[in-house]
Amino acid sequence: MELLPTIWFIVIAVLWTGYLFLEGFDLGVGMLMKTFARNNTERRVLLNTIGPVWDGNEVWLITAGAATFAAFPLWYASLFSALYLPLLLVLVALIFRAVAFEYRGKVDTPQWRARWDWAIALGSLLAVFGVGAALALTTTGLPLNANGDRVGGPFAWFTGYAVLGGLAVVGFSLLHGLAFLALKTDGEVRHRARQWFVRLLPVLLLPIAGWAIVMQVQAGKPWTVAAVVVAVVAAALAWNFARRGAEGRAFVALGAFLLLGSASIFGAAFPVVLPSTLNSDFNLTVANASSSDYTLGLMTIVACVGLPLVLAYQAWTYWVFRRRVSAAHIPEAHSFLPAVAVKALATKD
Repeated sequence: MELLPTIWFIVIAVLWTGYLFLEGFDLGVGMLMKTFARNNTERRVLLNTIGPVWDGNEVWLITAGAATFAAFPLWYASLFSALYLPLLLVLVALIFRAVAFEYRGKVDTPQWRARWDWAIALGSLLAVFGVGAALALTTTGLPLNANGDRVGGPFAWFTGYAVLGGLAVVGFSLLHGLAFLALKTDGEVRHRARQWFVRLLPVLLLPIAGWAIVMQVQAGKPWTVAAVVVAVVAAALAWNFARRGAEGRAFVALGAFLLLGSASIFGAAFPVVLPSTLNSDFNLTVANASSSDYTLGLMTIVACVGLPLVLAYQAWTYWVFRRRVSAAHIPEAHSFLPAVAVKALATKD
């Protein structure tokens, strides 16, 4: 197996894992806007926990996609063309979610806020499900012919594995969001988030555990099976830490669960980057889907310079905004529109 393609397969797996870890909790918080928060003040607390970091977290999604495009163009072309419709919906969901963050506080009326709260919650849910479905299909397979083209209609991708992957990432993101809220807030929101985390962990992690087990049954290796076992231990530790009120340790343990689970899934799939469900001879692998050694070598140099800078900047951001947020920190709501316009909107609603 060639060295550089293998290295870039690992890099892309790390980028997707980093995206699920960082964007996972802020998408999870977004999904919790309507189910967890009880009033406008609590919703503003939730938004303030992710406000300084959510857009920076999305850089990992762009980087993972760009790295796939540059290092494995055939993998990128086959996956993104086969999943054109669901990935377009993910993009629209992320756009609505971003607009909602900016527009929610512009008008101080319950109706106005409720619409954007739904945009945040549903946009987060759709984006998470779509990303999970795409990642599951890149490990379990799509109906690809010898040219790497999808066979079947626009919904040929919608399989049981796609649903499993979507539910897996939705469940993890919800749990990760609760762990983040328990770590980043204080008062009633903190205590309730920890209680929900303890109660829901066994249920919300079932789909991602099922995905990992499917991969081990299909193509598991001894070390990937061991990673699954250790991941289960990490999940148990996260539950125990949260029950004892050690929110920081619970958050780290859940991150370890993600890292080990992701390693077991990508490790079992290796060296195949996109299986064909029609014929295994049509599989895309790190060998036949990669760019030239010159391209990969140049990318390696750029990554060695750029990636530490990105990590340093994000670490600095999280350090600056490390303090807990509570309802006491939320100022009175106000509107950016004249009072007459606000009254007109309220009357119209």
